[in-house]
Amino acid sequence: MTNELTQGPVMKTMLRFAIPMILGDLLQQCYNIADTLIVGKFLGAGALAAVGSAFSLMTFLTSILLGLAMGSGTVFSIRFGQKDTLSLKECIIASFTLLGIVTVILNILIFIGIDWIIWFLRTPSELKVMMKEYLIVIFAGMIGIFLYNFFASLLRSLGNSVIPLVFLAISACLNIILDLWFVAGLNRGVAGAAEATVISQYVSGIGIAIYTYIKFPELLRINTGVRLRLSRMREITGFSALTCMQQSIMNLGILAVQGLVNSYGTTVMAAFAAGVKIDAFAYLPVQDFGNAFSIFIAQNFGAKKTERIKRGIHTAVFTSLIFGLIISLIVFLLAEPLMTLFINAEESAVIAEGVRYLRIEGAFYCLIGGLFLLYGLYRALGNPGMSVILTIISLGTRVILAYALSAIPSIGIVGIWWSVPIGWFLADALGTGYYLLKYKETVEK
Repeated sequence: MTNELTQGPVMKTMLRFAIPMILGDLLQQCYNIADTLIVGKFLGAGALAAVGSAFSLMTFLTSILLGLAMGSGTVFSIRFGQKDTLSLKECIIASFTLLGIVTVILNILIFIGIDWIIWFLRTPSELKVMMKEYLIVIFAGMIGIFLYNFFASLLRSLGNSVIPLVFLAISACLNIILDLWFVAGLNRGVAGAAEATVISQYVSGIGIAIYTYIKFPELLRINTGVRLRLSRMREITGFSALTCMQQSIMNLGILAVQGLVNSYGTTVMAAFAAGVKIDAFAYLPVQDFGNAFSIFIAQNFGAKKTERIKRGIHTAVFTSLIFGLIISLIVFLLAEPLMTLFINAEESAVIAEGVRYLRIEGAFYCLIGGLFLLYGLYRALGNPGMSVILTIISLGTRVILAYALSAIPSIGIVGIWWSVPIGWFLADALGTGYYLLKYKETVEK
């Protein structure tokens, strides 16, 4: 099943494609939400802090694969819009090869440098053993992550966002069941939470690979004249490297902030661990809407449908703004009940700090929604370098201000929380200004 996004009513087409993506990634968040919730409730604040810190590292490293898959998906979408099947098949081969090589290299580097990584994150001594135990297991799932992201990206580029949702739904439910069994039933501690996640990742990765091979053999079968070409590798690398760089910079900045947060001790670490999960869950829909918007623009860009691109931009901005305002209000008002989902009520200091974090971040989700749209727009129009620049502005501001403001005694930890929306605002201003100044060069070229 494929879906050409170059036809039909713009709003209906975009939302019909975006909603399964949003639901799918919400389910993917359930992997880590389940870990955090179950670990926090059954193993305590120390284990929660260790798993939360490890999550920031895992997010950074998997963002490399995600960035490569997203960049590849842009190329796939353009070729699909052009109806160039031969080029599409060669790009698929090139992308799979590139992601496979990167996955193997990452696995080797991670296991060689795991002790240095824990040191770099400024992990408190009492949490080092738990964190290493969790990391060793969780990184065994990298191949499953690679398989899922590659094939999900391929299917989405063809306009099929439903099947990735189906496989994530299955694996998310499995993850929750295994989490409860391994952690609460078998008392396997943080390693059990990691084992549940890894098994679930392989279920989704292998499952979606088999489905794609059965349903789209014409795209995956090596025919005469179709082979791994250096020119296709360069094309995929050109798109993917910058998208990968954008994703990596984004999460490297978060990782740098994680190290600063860790220096404040277990209470702040636990609050940040729970707050980040809620935060990511809250704005994940606008992030996925930005990715769906990017595929919409890329297909229409390949088909040279300029007027449809412009209508798509207006529709996406309106939709993202309304959703951002609604979700901001919900998170701001329900910050304390949301925190108690992850940590026992008697941990009052952890809950109070988490609420403060969420009420600062939660007021500005419309800004991050706009930024995700800008990332998707420039990536789809063949200018992923601009997405990298916006990421550097956003994350660079966040890191610099986090360290600078938190060093002022009268501001302290609150400075880390305020650095985030300030970074979003500056990146939005630059990205929007560039779009307005270069309108004909980007949209009407």
